Amino acid sequence: MTARSRWGVLLAVLAAFTTGAAPAASAPAEAQTQAQAQAQQAPRIPHTAVLDGPRLHQTKIRLDRGDPQLRQALRALRTRADRWLDQGPWTVVDKPRPAPGGDVHDYLSQAPYWWPTKAPTPDNPWGCPYVQRDGERNPEVDSGTDRQDVEKTFDSTYDLSLAWYYTGDKRYAEKAGQVLRTWFLDPATRMNPNLDHAQFIPCKYDGRAIGIIDFSQSYTSVLDALALLQTGAPGWTAKDRAGMAGWNTAFRDWLRNSDFGKQEAAATNNHGTFYDMQLAGLAYATGDEELARRTVLDARSKRIAPQIASDGSQPQELTRTRSWHYSTFDLVAYTRLAAIGRHVGVNLWAYRGPDGQSLFKAVDYLLPAATGAAAWPHPEMEFHRYAATDVVHAAADAGDRQAQRAVPLLEAPPGGDLWALRPAAEQLDSIAG
Repeated sequence: MTARSRWGVLLAVLAAFTTGAAPAASAPAEAQTQAQAQAQQAPRIPHTAVLDGPRLHQTKIRLDRGDPQLRQALRALRTRADRWLDQGPWTVVDKPRPAPGGDVHDYLSQAPYWWPTKAPTPDNPWGCPYVQRDGERNPEVDSGTDRQDVEKTFDSTYDLSLAWYYTGDKRYAEKAGQVLRTWFLDPATRMNPNLDHAQFIPCKYDGRAIGIIDFSQSYTSVLDALALLQTGAPGWTAKDRAGMAGWNTAFRDWLRNSDFGKQEAAATNNHGTFYDMQLAGLAYATGDEELARRTVLDARSKRIAPQIASDGSQPQELTRTRSWHYSTFDLVAYTRLAAIGRHVGVNLWAYRGPDGQSLFKAVDYLLPAATGAAAWPHPEMEFHRYAATDVVHAAADAGDRQAQRAVPLLEAPPGGDLWALRPAAEQLDSIAG
């Protein structure tokens, strides 16, 4: 540019200021202000323990732009969430009698596969002694304990929080908050942060370590629900956040230090896998990322190597009368644990055991039955092909090519396939059947 040209530009700018006209440089500034305003309105990224927060964030943006495939999935999610609006809240204090040796605020559940051998009498109201029938669920476990109510608490909180995050409908957030406060926070109705009386057996045990799975199979969904609500849900207050943080910390410490927690940590089947998944999730959600990372790392030699065979089968789960259910169930824990590992820099999918054991092989072992190409060759009292749908999705997302090819052949679970909105495996087949 010549000196004359530079002077011409300078004079033009001075003239603009003198006459009150905006200089040309104001256009970028205005655009920057608009961008800042849009950023403030954009959904916040949730600090989830299992779900991928940035992925949820991008999914919401796509929904807001009218993605037709996601809109269909959202309708299915809203149908689930709408059902909870006129149900609950639930509380541990509603059961007819307190936990044996505990109080009304202690969670109580009954061992599902144990049955009375005698008819109840005034002197023997439970019909003791009890005997085990693996895979046959005693219907009395659903009456007189907290088991069904806690499942409703967990499921409703998850569905409602996801529905609020994606739609902004405050009804969902307010209902989720009411459910959480009633079960965990309100002094009159709250649950004590322990599982000392889970899966008791009448006249035999007041509680068992094995009962920890009542929470470990679903409680990490509550951790993610809390993270969703903490992105700005109406009615979810700083007091609520602090209260749940305290409850989760106390529960994490009970899980690590109690005799029951130590026994469950030593389990060599799905109970051990779910214990690790729950502990890692709680550690991450309460800020102890080192504990979360160590738990995921240890699962390589502690869980995958001894619990998954070289062909991908899970020998401990194949011994059950419901081997398909328990094989898919255990992989729910593995895939969710791998998701937690992603947050703390551990790629559990990449691990290969000394005999080639891996999560990819374990999922691939299910694919013939999951896609309908072959019958499941092991005992199963109630086969549901869709039970494997989520874990196959998880493997496909992690890069398993066989799983990727299988995805179009999967059977959608009742209520629709919600993977696009909540890409973390759930137990899709109810053991209650």
